[in-house]
Amino acid sequence: MKPGHQILTVVHQETSTPGFLGRNLSARGYLLDQYCPCLGDTLPEDLSHYDAVIVFGGPQSATDDDVAGIRAELDWLEKTVLRSKIPLLGICLGAQELARVLGAKVGPRGDGIVEIGYWPVAPTPEGKAFLPQETTFYQWHSETFEIPHGAVHLAQSESFSGQAFSYADHAYGIEFHPEITREMVNHWCTSERGSPKLKLTGAQPHEDQLASHSNCAGDARGWLDHFLDNYFLAAREAKAS
Repeated sequence: MKPGHQILTVVHQETSTPGFLGRNLSARGYLLDQYCPCLGDTLPEDLSHYDAVIVFGGPQSATDDDVAGIRAELDWLEKTVLRSKIPLLGICLGAQELARVLGAKVGPRGDGIVEIGYWPVAPTPEGKAFLPQETTFYQWHSETFEIPHGAVHLAQSESFSGQAFSYADHAYGIEFHPEITREMVNHWCTSERGSPKLKLTGAQPHEDQLASHSNCAGDARGWLDHFLDNYFLAAREAKAS
């Protein structure tokens, strides 16, 4: 691959980081061009010099129509990104935004249960190539998405059936966080916004999350390589050919 390939990334806070996913892509020769509409960045309409788009997670909701940055992202995904057919990955909030612009319902379970920490995710019958075996991934969410009409349901967990879907062979939404690093776990668990959430039903204690990270991050990163090689970056190659 020639150096200089660019991937546009969307984040939602000043402290946001692409984590291990960013390091993985950089090692493959990709440059990451980061935007944060929630801090005032204007998203580009011309995506012709990008190879892919990644929308990361954040503390906002995909239903925050009164938040200018979120509204801008939703409109951009619908009117620019999906129409361009550029490879797209939405993670957590990014997946929820993708589901919403595709017409699916997004919101909390309704009973107060969340998914915070390392939890098993299993493939659906249609997702066994996407996720060859049950894998324990890091999670941090209270909201979820229904599977959009016309999308393929790829993965589920015991508490939240909406864990992954694909749409039109070039767009992917995943609820879990394969990009997580130990530093990110520590930051999310100790931040002013994040620390109170550890008291919610379905949230694992900080120490348990760190122990699980030591045991589970390797498998999650192995899956990430599988996904990039066989799906996300493969979609880029297909678009370029």
